[in-house]
Amino acid sequence: MKKQIKSTKQKIFSDVKLFKEVRELILSARQAVVRNVDTIQVITNFEIGRRIIKVEQKGKKKADYGKALIKSLASKLTKEFGNGFSKRNVEYMRKLYLTYQGRERQIMQTLSAQFKKSIISSGKFQKTQTPSAKLQDSDEFSRMFTLSWSHYVFLIGLDDKKERDFYETESIDQNWSLRELKRQFNSSLYERLALSRDKEDVRKLAQRGQVITKPEDLLKEPYVLEFLGLDEHTKYSESDMESAVIDKLEHFLLELGKGFLFEARQKRFTFDEDHFFVDLVFYNRLLSCYVLIDLKIGKLTHQDLGQMQMYVNYFDRHVKTEKENPTVGIILCRKNREAIVEITLPKKSNIHAKEYRLYLPSKAALKRKLLGWTKDKELS
Repeated sequence: MKKQIKSTKQKIFSDVKLFKEVRELILSARQAVVRNVDTIQVITNFEIGRRIIKVEQKGKKKADYGKALIKSLASKLTKEFGNGFSKRNVEYMRKLYLTYQGRERQIMQTLSAQFKKSIISSGKFQKTQTPSAKLQDSDEFSRMFTLSWSHYVFLIGLDDKKERDFYETESIDQNWSLRELKRQFNSSLYERLALSRDKEDVRKLAQRGQVITKPEDLLKEPYVLEFLGLDEHTKYSESDMESAVIDKLEHFLLELGKGFLFEARQKRFTFDEDHFFVDLVFYNRLLSCYVLIDLKIGKLTHQDLGQMQMYVNYFDRHVKTEKENPTVGIILCRKNREAIVEITLPKKSNIHAKEYRLYLPSKAALKRKLLGWTKDKELS
C-alpha cells in the first residue's frame, strides 16, 4: 500500500514538473516570437529610412523634394500594404535612420556574417533568403534594436543622445512597456537620478543605465508619487499616504527602481517592552539588504532621523544575516533639511532623507538644475 502511495505521489510530481517545463517552454517561445517580430519591424523601418536618405542625397537635397518623395512613397506603400505606412510613419522611418545611423556598420556586418554563414552551411548561394529571415536567429542583431517600433518612435523624439541612450537601456533592462517608458520620462527619471550622483556616475548613467552597486545608486532627487492621487493642497495623514502606496504598490515599486521586493507594512518589532513600527519594509536583491522607508508629510526633523537610525540598528543587529549587507533607511518627506541631516548623522551613514512630489516635476526646471549642478562640479 505504501509503495502504491509513493508511486502515485511520484507520478503526480512528474506530471506537475512536466507541465511547468512545457509551460515555460511555450511562454519562452511566444516571447521570442514577439521579440523577433519587433526586431524585424524595426530593422525593416531602419532600412527604409536609409534608402530614403540615399535617394535624397543624390544631388537633390532640397526640402521640397524630400517632402514630395516621402508623400509619394507613403501613398504607394499604403495602397499595397495598408496601415502602417502613413506619411508620418514613413517620416519616422527616415528619422530612425538619422538617429541611429551610427549602428549601420554593425548592422551590415551582422547581416553579412549571417549571409556568409548561410552559404557555408548550404554549400551554395541562396538568393531566396531575405535579410529578415536571416535575422530571426541573430542574437547580435536583436541586441541592436530590442524594443518595439512604438518605443523607438518615442525615443527618436528625444534630442539629447545621453538621455535617449539612458531610456533605451532602461527600457530593455526593465522590460518597460511604452506606457511605463513615457511615465519615467515625464517624471524626469534621468535628471532625478543624475542629481543624486557625482560627475563620473552621471557619465556611466548615460552609457550603462542605472547600475546598482551601492546604496546611493538607489536614490533619486526628488521621488515622484503623482500616481498616489493625493492632492498636495488638501490635508492628508501619513496613514493616508501609506494606504495609497499599498494600493498603488506596483507603481511605487517602479518609482523605487531596480531590485526591490516588498516585505511588510507597519512591520512591528519590540525592544525593551516597547513596540515600534516601520512604515514600509522592502528588500533589494541587487544589494542584498533590507530597505526601510518612513513616510513624513511635513518637513524633516532630527527626531525622524533618530527614529530611522534606531530602526536600521535593530534590523542590522536582529534581522539581517551575516551574508546580507547593512540595512538602508530612506525617509521620504515633503521638505528635506540638509543641515539637520549633516549635523545629526555620521558622515558615512546608510540613512538618507529625500523629498517627494505629488505631481510631475517641471522637466525644464530639472534640466536647468542639472546643468547648473554639472557646471559647479566642473569648477570644484
